[in-house]
Amino acid sequence: MKASLQLLFQNHDTGMTDAELYAAELRLAELAESLGYSAIWCIEHHFDGDYSMCPDNTQLLSYLAARTESIELVPGAIILPWWTQPLRVAEKVALLDILANGRVRLGLGRGLARSEYASMGIDMSESRERFDEAAELVLNALDTGVAVGDGRFFKQPEATLAPAPPRGFRDRMVCIAMSPDSLSVAAKLGAAMATFVQFPIEQHAPLISTYQEEYRKAQGVDAPPPTLTEFVVCTEDEEEAKQLATEYISRYFTTVMRHYEFAGVHFGDTKGYKSYDAVAAMIREAGQEAAAEGYVNAQTWGTPDQIIEKIKARRAVIGDYDLNCAFYYAGMPIEKAEASMRLFSEKVLPELKAL
Repeated sequence: MKASLQLLFQNHDTGMTDAELYAAELRLAELAESLGYSAIWCIEHHFDGDYSMCPDNTQLLSYLAARTESIELVPGAIILPWWTQPLRVAEKVALLDILANGRVRLGLGRGLARSEYASMGIDMSESRERFDEAAELVLNALDTGVAVGDGRFFKQPEATLAPAPPRGFRDRMVCIAMSPDSLSVAAKLGAAMATFVQFPIEQHAPLISTYQEEYRKAQGVDAPPPTLTEFVVCTEDEEEAKQLATEYISRYFTTVMRHYEFAGVHFGDTKGYKSYDAVAAMIREAGQEAAAEGYVNAQTWGTPDQIIEKIKARRAVIGDYDLNCAFYYAGMPIEKAEASMRLFSEKVLPELKAL
């Protein structure tokens, strides 16, 4: 079992400038390799530093490629519908893989925030078609070194990637899959599944099982283990872990509610997002305070021994999985995040590798 590091670049109540926040989180990223984490993940987000701010994760990871030697680098994910020229995505990924000496795993996603789509001037209802069309163009370009397309959204004259991609990504790809629709697409593409934990693991289990079944049908082999991204607090003191998790994971949840407008009803009227309408309805029915409490309890936090037991309990429900850890979020003091990350490395990682 592997554990990786999720970067968020969330400047929520930190008292720092964005530049200072970046410097602090990049220092944590540079520790990940020496502490034994398997990969560094960074998602693409725009226009909302209070939630997350990395407008170009391939550029960010090219910096870390020069600062590290062996750790895997995952743009997890590039949000394809936001790129009006998929050719540029293929070029960036090919260059990043060269700079990282083949250490890149390609992450692709579709995006969920209406505000980001609106600021891009892109109709969110077109997201599924744009993603599907762009994904094939990008993956074919990375396979062959030549980008070409004649779809509804992307008319790409034949163009040669230079520098040429050393090898393709179909065997080292992950899709952020939070809905049944995205799970099916991930399986058909042959991509590993990644998701953010939002509910008790028993509620995630049916979606994971569906993905595994569809992957087996589409690819003829078993699916790779899913990756679960979770908000982690690891301390030696049980009460401190509970206090930090309750305060900062709850704060993070409020930023999720605001950024994605989960209090609204627009998902039901947006093509490709019907499943999120049910999630938004559940949150409205429960109330934000109860929903936040449930979100906190769904994450992995506690003493090292408690975390190990939680992970074993998850595995008993869903089988093998990899854990993608967010340690720094929602204004948590950087020294607390670093201590949590170091303690997890010292006392939890060896147990996970044994699993």
